[in-house]
Amino acid sequence: MSETPPETPDFDAMTRDIAEVPAVEVIVTVAVNLMSAAAVKLGLTEEGDTYKDLDEARKLVTALAGLLDASATEISSFHAAPLRDGLKSLQLAFREASLVPDEPGQGPGEKYTGPVYG
Repeated sequence: MSETPPETPDFDAMTRDIAEVPAVEVIVTVAVNLMSAAAVKLGLTEEGDTYKDLDEARKLVTALAGLLDASATEISSFHAAPLRDGLKSLQLAFREASLVPDEPGQGPGEKYTGPVYG
């Protein structure tokens, strides 16, 4: 029996594919991935607390807030508004999940968004 060598990825094709994607789509896709990962780490998915990790969630929510803050002028409000709403929901979920909640303005991403209140 002969083994076939593993296929090497076609990096030229991959580069062409990503070159055709508008920057707004890349930013939104990254933001949605950060939101999804944060939701998992906050225990907000069907799996519940199975993957809950507030330290990891804090990092993801802060990264999302930083991305949205940095890209606010680059993406339209059509894209930014729902992402900001999702971010706020994650920040509130983090506050609720914390045994010792952060002071207002000290929660994940609040250095970019300002204090988040329910």
